[in-house]
Amino acid sequence: MRAVNIGDLKNNLSRYLAAGRNGEELIVKDRNKPIARIVPLGPEDEESELQELISTGLATPPKTKPPLPKSFWTDPLPETSADLTELIREDRDAS
Repeated sequence: MRAVNIGDLKNNLSRYLAAGRNGEELIVKDRNKPIARIVPLGPEDEESELQELISTGLATPPKTKPPLPKSFWTDPLPETSADLTELIREDRDAS
């Protein structure tokens, strides 16, 4: 477990968050006095946080969609009468 002062944490936040992603715990100090601990989250923590947000109405559960039919992957692409690049340019010019 590593200890870090607030100023160093603020200046090197990305580095310390990467350490947390790798499972390292950090003690945060204010003027060399420990005030907090940063611990990595596990998959169960992320799931429970989402469930809590859903129960309070601050989030909605993701909607599950049926898988795409096999024909989506095997049917040929539709034919177009115009060059798609030209259609995109026209659309951009119109706005």
